[in-house]
Parts: sequence; C-alpha cells; structure tokens
Amino acid sequence: MVPAWLWLLCLSVPQALPKAQPAELYVEVPENYGGNFPLYLTKLLLPREEAEGQIVLSENSGIAAEGLFAVDPESGFLLVTRALDREEQAEYRLQVTLETEDGHVLWGPQPVLVHVKDENDQVPRFSQVVYRAHVSQGTRPGIPFLFLEASDGDEPGTANSDLRFHILNQAPAQPSPDMFQLEPQLGAVVLSPEGSTSLDQALEGHYQLLVQVKDMGDQASGHQATAIVDVSVVENTWVPLDPIHLAENLKVPYPHHIAHVHWSGGNVHYHLESQPPGPFFVDREGKLYVTRELDREAQAEYLLQVRAQNTLGEDYKEPLELRVVVMDENDNKPVCPSRDASINIPELSPPGTKVARLLAEDIDAPGSPNSHVVYRLLSPEPEEGTEGSAFELDSTSGSVTLGSRPLYAGQNILIQVLAVDLGGAEGGLSSTCEVAVTITDINDHAPEFITSQIEPISLREDTEPGTLVATLMATDADLEPAFRLMDFAFEAGNMDGTFGLDWEPDSGHVQLRLLRNLSYEAAPSYKLLVVVRSVAELVGPGPGPGATATVTLLVKRVMPPPKLDQKSYEASVPVSTPAGSLLLTIQPSDPMSSPLRFSLVNDSEGWLCIKEVSGEVHTARPLQGARPGDMYTVLVEAQVADEPTRSTSVTLMIHFLKASSALAPTLTPELTRHLCTPRQNHGVVVSGPTEDPDQTSGHSPYSFALGPNPTVQRDWRLHALNGSHAYLTLGLHWVEPREHIIPVVVSRNGRMWQLLVRVIVCRCNMEKQCMLKVGRMKGMPTKLSAVGILVGTLLAIGIFLILIFTHLTLARKKDLDQTVDSVPLKAAV
Repeated sequence: MVPAWLWLLCLSVPQALPKAQPAELYVEVPENYGGNFPLYLTKLLLPREEAEGQIVLSENSGIAAEGLFAVDPESGFLLVTRALDREEQAEYRLQVTLETEDGHVLWGPQPVLVHVKDENDQVPRFSQVVYRAHVSQGTRPGIPFLFLEASDGDEPGTANSDLRFHILNQAPAQPSPDMFQLEPQLGAVVLSPEGSTSLDQALEGHYQLLVQVKDMGDQASGHQATAIVDVSVVENTWVPLDPIHLAENLKVPYPHHIAHVHWSGGNVHYHLESQPPGPFFVDREGKLYVTRELDREAQAEYLLQVRAQNTLGEDYKEPLELRVVVMDENDNKPVCPSRDASINIPELSPPGTKVARLLAEDIDAPGSPNSHVVYRLLSPEPEEGTEGSAFELDSTSGSVTLGSRPLYAGQNILIQVLAVDLGGAEGGLSSTCEVAVTITDINDHAPEFITSQIEPISLREDTEPGTLVATLMATDADLEPAFRLMDFAFEAGNMDGTFGLDWEPDSGHVQLRLLRNLSYEAAPSYKLLVVVRSVAELVGPGPGPGATATVTLLVKRVMPPPKLDQKSYEASVPVSTPAGSLLLTIQPSDPMSSPLRFSLVNDSEGWLCIKEVSGEVHTARPLQGARPGDMYTVLVEAQVADEPTRSTSVTLMIHFLKASSALAPTLTPELTRHLCTPRQNHGVVVSGPTEDPDQTSGHSPYSFALGPNPTVQRDWRLHALNGSHAYLTLGLHWVEPREHIIPVVVSRNGRMWQLLVRVIVCRCNMEKQCMLKVGRMKGMPTKLSAVGILVGTLLAIGIFLILIFTHLTLARKKDLDQTVDSVPLKAAV
C-alpha cells in the first residue's frame, strides 16, 4: 500500500513546476485598410477547461489595449477595431492572459506582434525648393559639386521609399543640352564630359536645372516632386604656384604663412600632402603655413600637393604642386672622417708615399662656399735646424704624403689637420682632424752575435753526450717579433756531427751541446763556426761579419781511474778482536796494473789501519765501544802511485759479532790453495784451529760458517765434512780468476775463531787443472836472443842481394859502351 506522504508529493510536484510560455504570434495588418471593422486577425488557443476566467488584452508595457484591439470571448479571435497608419506606429506588441476576478492568471501571457504593412501613401520631398551652386571652369567630369537631398515618409528599405533623381530640363541648352548629369540614387550633380569641356572654353555663365525625385525606384508608378537648381559658372582660379624659397633656421613667429590657393567653385575642402612629410598645413581658406624652422641639412626640398575636394573627398581638379626650396646658410662646420685604427706606414718608405686623405664632410649646400673646405697642417711642425718635414699636405684635396725627413720604426705620430669651410675665408667654420700614424718595422737588420770569438773551452775526453758546452747570445735590431726570430746553424768545423745546436727561434740565444763521445786521439781540438740568420726574408743589405761566431774547443785526455777487484768490501769481526788483526785485503782487479797507494778517508773511531802498498786492512786498536750487531763504514781511497790524480774509492763495511766467553785466539791466515774456474768438482779442506788445546781431547765438534759478507756468501759454499774439517767450493759457475780471501767463522763450546782462507782462482786447462805461469827453462833462448838471431839473418840476406844487383848493373853498362860495328851480326838461318 502506497504511503500517504508519497501521494501528497506527487500531487504537489506539478503545481511547483513552472508552466511553459506560449510562443509569440506574428500578425500583419495592411495600412489604411478600407474594409469592414472589426477585422479578425488570428485565433488565440485559449483553454476550454478554464473558460470561467476573463480575457485580458494589454500591451507589453502593461497599458490596456482596449479600443484599438480586442479579443472575441466566444471565438477567441484577436481583432482590430479601426484602420492603422504605419507612419503613426509601425507595430504593436500585445499580450493576452486569462485571469480570475482577483487577478490570478489562469493562462498566458500569450505575446502577439502586430505589424502594420506599409503602402505607398507618402510623397517624396526635396530639402530645398531651390538649390544654388557654383561650378568652376576646369572642374573634372563626374566630380559632384552639389548633392540634392530628398525624403519619403514610407517604410525605409522598401520600394515605397526608394528614391530616384532625374534632370527634367536644362536652361539654357547651349552649348549642349547635356552639360550636367544627376546621379539617380545619390542625387549628386556633376559635369558631363561634354559639359566639362564646354565650360573650359566658355565664359562665365548661369544655368538652371529642373530636377525631379520619384519613389518606387525604377518603376513607372510612384509619387514625385520637383525642385530648381541654379548653377553659376565661375572663373578657374586653380592655377600653379611658383616655387617658394625659405631660408633655413628662419627666426619668425610660427605658423608662418607662405602661400595661398583658391578654388572658385563652391562646397570645397582643401587637403595638403607633403613629400617627404614636412611641417606644413592648409586651412579652410586655402592658406598654406609652415609650423617651425626648417633645416636644409635635414631636408633641402619639399614637394607640396594641395587638393580641392568635395564632401566625398574627390578632387575637383588635379592637385596643385608647390615646390618649397630651403635656402642654405653656413651653419655646419666640416666633419672629419672617423678613424678608429692607426695607419701603418713601413719604415724606409720613399717621400711622396700616400699616408691618408682627409676628406672632411660639410653638409651645407654642395658647390656653395659654405661647403668649400680647405686644409692646413697643424702638427707635427718641422723641427728647428732640420731640413724638410716628415709629412706634406695638399690643401685642396686633403691628401697627406710622406715628406723628405726620415722616420723610424716604432714611432707613433699624431697628424693634426685643420679643415676650414668658406674656402678658408674669414668667418669660416673649422674642425681639427687627427690621423694616428705608426711607422711599422721591416726586416732590415740581420741578427748578430754579441761575441763573435769564444775563448778556447776545455772539454774532458769523458764528457757525457748532452752536456752544455757554451751558450751564444745574438741580437736583432728589428722591433717586430716576427723579424726577431732567428735560425742557427754550423757553417764549418762540425762535419762529423759531434756537436749540436739547441735554440728557440724567439729566444735570442743558442746552446752548444755535445752529442757524441770525444776522443783525444781522433780529434784533440775543434774550431766551430756558427752562423745566425733571420727566419723572415731580409730586406736591404745582407748579414755582416757579426752574423758568425767562432768557438774553439780543446779535448783534454782523461786516464781511467784504477779499478779494484770489488765494488765494495765487507768483513765480520767479533767485538773482542785484538789490535793488529788482519780483516781483509783490498787489491786491484788487474795484478799487472800500475801500483796503487791505499788510505782510509773517514775512520772516525780510529779502529782500522791499512797498509799503503799491500792494501791489507788491520785493526789499529781494540774495538772498544763497538757493540754486536752494529756496522761501521769507512771509505778506502786508492791512488795510482805515479799519478795521484787518478784515484778511486770504495766502501768498507765492518759487521761486529758477539765476543766469545773465552779469549779469542789470534787469527792466522790459512795456506794458499788453488781452484780453477769454470767450477769443477774440486774444493779446499778447512780444518779447525791448530792452536785449540781441546782439539785432541775429544770434546764436542767444530761448527763452520762463512763470514757475513754477502759477496762471499754468494760466490762460495762451505760444507761440514766431520767434527774437525769442512769443505770449501765455488758457489758460482764462474768466479773471477784472482786471489780471494774467504773468512770462515769456527766456533765450539762458546769459543769463536775467524779463519782467513787464501784461495787463488785460476782458469782451467784441458785437463781441468789450473793453468799456472811457467818460468824460463835453462838452456832455452830468451825472446831478446831470438829477435837478435832473426835480425842478423835478415841483415846477411840483404847484403848478399845488394852484391848481386851491383854486379848486374856494372855488366849492363859495359855492354852499352860498345859501338855498333863491334857487335857481330847474327847469321840468318
């Protein structure tokens, strides 16, 4: 069952919604209707179920429309009660409603638009009965000089108000009946082509035109009206004007009247155009004015066009042209040309060389004295006591040229020239023109060495290649950096390329360096000739004598320093070693070399001493203050006995060992043994110290070890044979053949000894034995006796050959002394 509140909602919704408004009804009623009234216009769609209300007719303004319009309550027709006049009111806006007595609207409102349809019931009318106009001779055909005005009260935009104008009659009809034309729609009166031509040839006269205006357009029917047009022909005053000359900067009140034009016809408007645009205007009377001062330099001439126009902006005649010429006065001084950059003139340029042309510009009238510019040189002025000037000036052309006085590179000169107009006459305006001139450098100087002869330089024969020998300095008097670039080369003396040159082109100096090893025997001295040239092409004379430098070099012979058997020496000794103990021997690598003299250089503690001839190093005193594990380094110097300057030095490093608890025995060198190299399966047996009283008592065995010298540990190997002996062999495949002293440390029961084992390493022979030197055998000849025998034999052979050749020579001479007749003829066979 539906709830009651839902029924109430459904009933109240239609009442709350607004009713749609009826569309507007359009009704057309003919104007001045001549039929019966009331005239039914249209039927209104009134609701029948609400007929109990009353019909209310009103205009939109709320005013009741009773009397003119009404609604038939029975039929619902809208009716009009009398004839309507469109000119009185063109349309009516009505609204119809159905209301109760208390004013509640039951239906509507219904808008109704009643339009009164126009009919041609109005007659056209001219604005004037008689029109008067003036037409000037020379008026162009087709240009209106009079506009006729007429009106029609009928509805605009319809044929009832569409007016047409016509000329009905022209009096007089001479010289042509069609002197004038009337534009049908605009009502514009114009001259026909024939009339324009006739007026130009005729005198002043008077014409009367009868004109007509008719409605209904071009239709034959319609209402019409007429008017009179009186036309007076006047003389043509639109004549050309002579040019006007106005002075620039004219000091008069402005606007200033300059000319007057006049169009004799009526209804004229003047219009002025300036080309280019200028400060000119024309008033309504045809007077021309200039509004401000003129500047000839801004605009020297204006062309003015003045037009006589009708109200439509159409020209009655061709426009008048008026030329306005602005007269010049000397109000502008010469203006110098701008020159931002300096003018470069090469040095040594000949006199008459063009520098610049100062063409000062004077913007006054060309060809007049106001723009006639002459020139006068202000600076630089000729120096006192000198002949000629640096620059010459042409006073007429402003051309600046070089004078006879020389100029030099690097000079910066400011030329000042006075430019004066009026041809230099009094009262002329002037300006000072400036030209910056720079005298540029040319490559006219050849580079030269500061010192052309280098004193002899001594070079050691062992000088390393790449060593700087000498530095040669050169200068160039030119200023331009590009002209100061130099190139160096050897002219002579370096054919084998032993020396080289190293330089930068802009440095001005060259380094002479050694490139190859020197040899006193090959070349004890050098004489090098070095030449310097300019990189850029040289202008003028060639290089002078200063362009070469001679370097003399002397090679100094260098004898090699003595060479020792090791590069460094090391020895290990206990800190308890007594004074006088032999540590090692330093000796030359070649036993046959020159004798050496040895000395210690930096034995700061005084622990060591070295024998000058043998090179044996001993302890000079007990090693007090030495601690086990410390190292002590001294420098040993070896000099050739007869050449003290030939010397060498090596380091001697002493390693201190821990002292034994018992008194260390005196170290004595072992006897000399021989081993051959390359290494063979041979060695040297080393036994324990013979001074050890415990050696035969059967105590613990000896322990053998090589000394701490790294070279000894590298070159030798020590192997234990039993408790009392060890076996010493070569550690390397090849050991240098010479005498070696190998330190061997022997220890037992806390006691320690150091044995110095002398081993002579020699070359192996085919039997893998040492090749030893053999002394001279008795009874065998010596080398000297063998050479004597050989020389004696050769001398005997020589004497024998001399006797033979002497005998042959004497016999030949005897044969030549005999006569021809004394020689017997050989018998023919």
